[in-house]
Amino acid sequence: MTRKAYASDVNDAEWGIIEPLLAASQPVGRRREVDLREIINGIFYVLHEGCTWRALPHDLPPWQTVYNYFCHWQRLGVWQKIHTQLRHQVRESTNKKQEPTAAIIDSQSVKTAEKKEPVRWAASPT
Repeated sequence: MTRKAYASDVNDAEWGIIEPLLAASQPVGRRREVDLREIINGIFYVLHEGCTWRALPHDLPPWQTVYNYFCHWQRLGVWQKIHTQLRHQVRESTNKKQEPTAAIIDSQSVKTAEKKEPVRWAASPT
């Protein structure tokens, strides 16, 4: 990478986790011209800065390329795979099973099934 790093760029350890989950380049067909790490950096830049795709800095790949990879990976379920892998690693690092065994429901956010009487308005005198 020959550009100045952004705060949202992935470091080597993060890239080591993400890279194997992305599709490898195909042995036939057109050769990939973009660096997938820079695509990830572009996606994370948009998420970190809260900007539009068109506002990507010019030293990252073109916004159309970054956006198209984002959508393609969304359709293929790549983001879900990355999320699952990271969740498993975090849970294992805290000596927990990969999958949670319990759930918590906040009673403040659960609607109760109270049955209320309908409001009856008295007829107005004419």
